[in-house]
Amino acid sequence: MLKVFLVEDESIVREGLKNNIPWREYGYAFTGEANDGEMALPMIRKIRPDVLITDIRMPFMDGLALSQIVVQEIPEIKIIIISGYDEFEYAQRAIRVGVEQYLLKPITRGALRKVLLELREKIENEREQKNYLETFQNEMKEYEDYARRNFLERVFGGVLSARQIYEEAVKISLNLDGPCYNLILLNLMVKRQNPEFGGAEEPEIYERVREALLRYFMRFPEYLTFHWNISLLGILIKGEAEQMEELAKRCVDNIERICTEENISQWHAAVGEPVERLSLLSECYTKANHILAHRFFHPKEHILTEKDTEDYLLGNDAKGFEAVDSAKMNPEIIQRFLREGKKEELDDFVKGYLAGVKEALGSRMFRDYLLLNIRFSVINYMEDAGIDKQAILPEDEYAMVRDASVNSGDIYEYMRKLLGQALALRDKESVNQGKRMLKKGLEYIEENFSNEDLSLNTVAGVIGVSGNYFSSVFSQEMQITFIEYVTKKRMEKAKKLLRQTEKHSGEIAAQVGYKDPHYFSFVFKKTVGCTPREYRSGK
Repeated sequence: MLKVFLVEDESIVREGLKNNIPWREYGYAFTGEANDGEMALPMIRKIRPDVLITDIRMPFMDGLALSQIVVQEIPEIKIIIISGYDEFEYAQRAIRVGVEQYLLKPITRGALRKVLLELREKIENEREQKNYLETFQNEMKEYEDYARRNFLERVFGGVLSARQIYEEAVKISLNLDGPCYNLILLNLMVKRQNPEFGGAEEPEIYERVREALLRYFMRFPEYLTFHWNISLLGILIKGEAEQMEELAKRCVDNIERICTEENISQWHAAVGEPVERLSLLSECYTKANHILAHRFFHPKEHILTEKDTEDYLLGNDAKGFEAVDSAKMNPEIIQRFLREGKKEELDDFVKGYLAGVKEALGSRMFRDYLLLNIRFSVINYMEDAGIDKQAILPEDEYAMVRDASVNSGDIYEYMRKLLGQALALRDKESVNQGKRMLKKGLEYIEENFSNEDLSLNTVAGVIGVSGNYFSSVFSQEMQITFIEYVTKKRMEKAKKLLRQTEKHSGEIAAQVGYKDPHYFSFVFKKTVGCTPREYRSGK
């Protein structure tokens, strides 16, 4: 039932309308009345009716003044003005205010019935369209996340000019205006648990943390959050230069609060250095990524800054074995990097690793031990991953080891080459596994896209990976999001059925996976550009 409220200063007219109109028969519930606008306004604010019927001329506050206030506060409300004065000026003012109908006294039951039924149909259509649009936007949210990530990858990659950044940001409704910027990268360690696909089978706790972070930062225009990959979140900070330190502190404080509340122990946030131009965001990202790479050397430090990396690289002036922290030689450091690290972090990791033991590099015995430690750490990781160790060992390994044993400067090249090949094989295997996973997913979609219950999580569950991981692989490989792909498949089938059969729209909707035929028509028009009826007739 739609709610209707009546404002009329003549009690005879008010009582007549209230008691003689079969409101429920017309689809309305009579929810209140008042004899002037001043008395009516607080009641309207509380009740929030769908339709307001008000006289024009009343004491204290007339109907036009009331309508003007109500329309500003409740934009979706429909207003019927009633008046005993057939004056064009009133009609003009009523239209400017946003009044739907203007009726002259005496009001007949038939005239009011006609207006009420027209408004009911209009309200229901508007609500239906609003609901469809919200549903469609929710389905397309995955596309928005993908478009944002794709855009920011190019921004941080330095491939866009400042003008291109602004132009493309407008296209995806992203506000990047700000006098100063900084970037915080948050890594949530997610263990790999699916050896068949190499995917990250994600515990629910990590999903809760991500959602909590996104909900919190969405409340503040100074922060722009985005998914970078399955385990990495980015928070772009915008603000005045003098605010940046405080904004960054507030950001990491809330990251720590949320991770602590969810009992997450393995997370690292890298705080970049502020820049004052959009075109310098690529430098900001490089710096933040450089800092984040040092998480492998500071496993217990959750918040990393440039100072941490500088202190680590400088080390101390002591010489010999006694200056080396044995924890820095733990094989788990290298193996963790091979599990979680990216090829972009390789140089920073190798430099950081060697900086941690540089005090002892003058000893040939230590260099030999270090080379063996590096070699066996990599081989053990590859064997655990089921990859032939011979595939990662350089053909000239003996010569490289010999040179590195003699000259500490050559250790960097050996370590970089060995780890680089291990990462390349890991990523190649991951891509192959991802393709096998994607092939299974596409086969399942092909067989089930007409099922109205099909969803990204359904497909991910069938093939045994998390929804986030499947979404990431799908969009990366297909260059289109899951919901776009399924919608496209459904629309292609719908177009064939419209042109090749006599089935009506409702039957076709059900055949292509839409329970609601009206929503099917809405999506069809949104994606194809015309209604199903227009498409069938060849318009």
